[in-house]
Amino acid sequence: MSIVKLNNNGVKNATAFGSISSLGSMTFIKKLTASSSATLSFVDGSDGVVLDNTYKEYLFTFNNMHPATDNVQFQVNFRDGATNYDAVKTTTHFQAYHNEADGTQGITYATGEDLAQSTGNQILAYGQGSDNDENVAGYLHLFNPSSTTFVKHFITRFSNNNRIDYAQDTYTAGYCNTTTAIDGVQFLFSSGNIDAGDICLYGIL
Repeated sequence: MSIVKLNNNGVKNATAFGSISSLGSMTFIKKLTASSSATLSFVDGSDGVVLDNTYKEYLFTFNNMHPATDNVQFQVNFRDGATNYDAVKTTTHFQAYHNEADGTQGITYATGEDLAQSTGNQILAYGQGSDNDENVAGYLHLFNPSSTTFVKHFITRFSNNNRIDYAQDTYTAGYCNTTTAIDGVQFLFSSGNIDAGDICLYGIL
């Protein structure tokens, strides 16, 4: 009988952010820190960013993303070889919510935040306030972005305290409907700058 040995580090890293693709270890690639930034963009081959076939899965983590403008949406879009972030996407989007006053709670499919063959930005968290105690945190998994055979799937989960004091737990999943490699990912708020916060990129083997 053979003995199977598990890579404990791989198990720890893969489960830490809900990865379902592998038990491989994570490698840190790049950190971007906002300071009144219009966008934060990760472009393969630029400023130390790797977003190619080196890894089959990439993980973005978000810490204290804070907008300069009140009542805005945190968003993402993808670049498929040109200069514009306008890859065609089809997505699904739902959230759970609960307010500080304990008077309103629920879970809902947000039809206004999903996309159907759209080049527009995908909302990741919405209704975000700009008060000092309001921000967004979460993660985004991007699978096999360099594939030139299949579409490119992504899944996200975000927590935010919005402008009217609701805790929101938001899930988005979908795919970039292109067989061209995705070589850039851009994050932004729907209006105004990213006042503060940082995004880290990891590759997962």
